[in-house]
Amino acid sequence: MLDTYMIILVVVLALIFDFINGFHDTANAIATCVSTRAIRPGLAIIGTAILNFIGAMISTGVAKTIGGDIVISASMINELIIVSGLTGAIIWNLLTWYVGMPSSSSHALIGGMIGAVAISVGFGALNGWGILKIFLSLILSPITAIVVGYIIMNLLFAFCHNYRPAVVNLTANRLQILSAALMAFSHGSNDAQKSMGIITLALLSGGFIETLEVPTIVKLLCAAAMALGTSVGGWKIIRTVGGKIFKMHPIHGFAADLNSAVVIFTATLLHLPVSTTHVVSGSIMGVGAAQRVKAVHWNVARQMVSAWVLTIPCTAVMGALAFLIIRYVFFAVV
Repeated sequence: MLDTYMIILVVVLALIFDFINGFHDTANAIATCVSTRAIRPGLAIIGTAILNFIGAMISTGVAKTIGGDIVISASMINELIIVSGLTGAIIWNLLTWYVGMPSSSSHALIGGMIGAVAISVGFGALNGWGILKIFLSLILSPITAIVVGYIIMNLLFAFCHNYRPAVVNLTANRLQILSAALMAFSHGSNDAQKSMGIITLALLSGGFIETLEVPTIVKLLCAAAMALGTSVGGWKIIRTVGGKIFKMHPIHGFAADLNSAVVIFTATLLHLPVSTTHVVSGSIMGVGAAQRVKAVHWNVARQMVSAWVLTIPCTAVMGALAFLIIRYVFFAVV
């Protein structure tokens, strides 16, 4: 009976994490099209929520990576450890949302789980190669977004060179609705799977399922939680991503959204988890640098990079502390 209650708690916390991830990362999908006035904010959020849900249902490859690559074996951990990791990630996400700082939910989840596993059963339970693979995908994806964003923006400049700016902006404004839709779809295809992976890992470690296959009900719940969170919106982060990194025009927004969608969905096809926050911010930096290096507000960019670097160690500490506190309370009650 106790195991059942703990599994329910894992599912609830994972869905809360997905919900927070939804409104925390709404900015990533719609900040550019809102800041360039390509689409009204309310309509953008509703459309993003729907596309997040659809994207979350198409694949489980990233979920299996998250569920199978953090620990060596599901039998080495229990639900209490997973609850602790989720708690650390949720606290960090809420703190960074409160101050309006774009921080990676993916980094938060990985860091929280690493800290909870390390403090409870030791570093030996961590899958070193699997974590390295996840780290590399998280680190290389924003760098790729910066480089490819710079290239795409220069190609668009060359292509649009003979057209009047008014014509270019009008066309880009319309195309940006499509690129923002692709961005929202790709976001759902990658981010919602992370909670799917954690829930599936908990079900496997608790003996409720026999293989690391994501049950359909888990897919539906995680997709719905992220879509619901997205419908709430994250206005503080939208303002930071949409306007404080670089003042964008429709052509820049189109390039940034298209680039982000391609990078994220490619990662999904490769079953690699990436940070939507990092990819979108990297795309905006690359696009802005193509316009003019000094046009990018690098002070804001540096603050964001600092948050990126700090997220995993901070959430690892939070996950470890959450485990110690929850274990103390748990044993005191039991």
